Amino acid sequence: MPAEQASLPASPSSRTTSRTDLRTTGAGARRWSGRLAALRTTLTERPVSLYAASVLRIGYGLLYLAFLLREFPHRHEIWGPGSPWTPALAAQLFEQTGWSSILLLSDSRVYFEFCYGLALLTSALFVLGWRTRAMSVVFAVVVASFHARAILMTDGGDNLMLLMAVYLCFTACGRRWSLDARRRRLRASASGTGPSPAGEEADASRLLPQLGAARRLLVTVAHNCGLFVIAAQVCLLYGSAGLYKVQGGFWADGTALHYVVNLDLFRPWPALSQMVDERWLFVAAAGYLTVFLQLALPFVLFGRAKYPVLVMLLGMHLGIAVLMGLPLFSGAMIVADAVFLPDRFYRALAERGRRAVRWVASGGGKSPSRGDAALVPPQPGPAG
Repeated sequence: MPAEQASLPASPSSRTTSRTDLRTTGAGARRWSGRLAALRTTLTERPVSLYAASVLRIGYGLLYLAFLLREFPHRHEIWGPGSPWTPALAAQLFEQTGWSSILLLSDSRVYFEFCYGLALLTSALFVLGWRTRAMSVVFAVVVASFHARAILMTDGGDNLMLLMAVYLCFTACGRRWSLDARRRRLRASASGTGPSPAGEEADASRLLPQLGAARRLLVTVAHNCGLFVIAAQVCLLYGSAGLYKVQGGFWADGTALHYVVNLDLFRPWPALSQMVDERWLFVAAAGYLTVFLQLALPFVLFGRAKYPVLVMLLGMHLGIAVLMGLPLFSGAMIVADAVFLPDRFYRALAERGRRAVRWVASGGGKSPSRGDAALVPPQPGPAG
């Protein structure tokens, strides 16, 4: 009997179920194949978020330039050969950590002044986007060298800036709002052709088509991967900070910010800190909102909910800059958040800026004043 049952043909219902399972499996495989193809196209066809990369370049370049200018009177005490953290102590630490710094190549005061001037010039050229490929590497070396030389005298903002400076070396952060972009536009208009989407790779493309195509592919993939790493770094930073706060009892009962604003080390304006601390309900709500925003950001990046979250994070970092006296850290975080805004936002912002400039240049759209009207001679009326 079992052998006879095994030889019986399958029922129509079982055959229908098998065909349905095969169709479902095939549809799922095609769906995943389509997603992988779309991901490959996005990764290799064109660089994404070029305006966001330019904003990161300008933002971090300006931040570091302002940082160096602010510390210019104290540069010898922080990084110079006569610093309390002597070059010998820094060298001992480098042997343990593997760090390095161009500032330790010589103990000469003249050499240190040269390095400081080079850092200022590099930051300015990086902001302007002059020879951005080379300047991004020099900027990363400068930031790493100054960070390593005074690694015990930092507030956390330069840690993130160092990471971003390294990541920006892999991006095409000079394609927009830069002297490089202006030079390419002028060159394209002089030749009577439109700007090449490859930009810097146009010459190589004309000489060796295959080499130019390979270089474009490499630059595009490196740029897109670099921006993905930057976004992942920011998400990891916010997520880990939020999860760390959740484990603390002070954040759970809403009193964490009370203790923060009463730390003497982070009270640049004691009267302002005391005024904020007196609003205990506001302090508790701000603490809970901080944890919520840090945990929520990685989950709202692909929807419109990210815009109000980014606005509230902007307010949070401005509050940290003012109340805790950490402008460099807050500025670094605000610039990092800019990576999540799409290019259409920056294009619209630039267009509004141009309209505002034209409106101001035209006199604000005001009608001529009575004094100006008196300068115009009376016009004759129609004849007859």
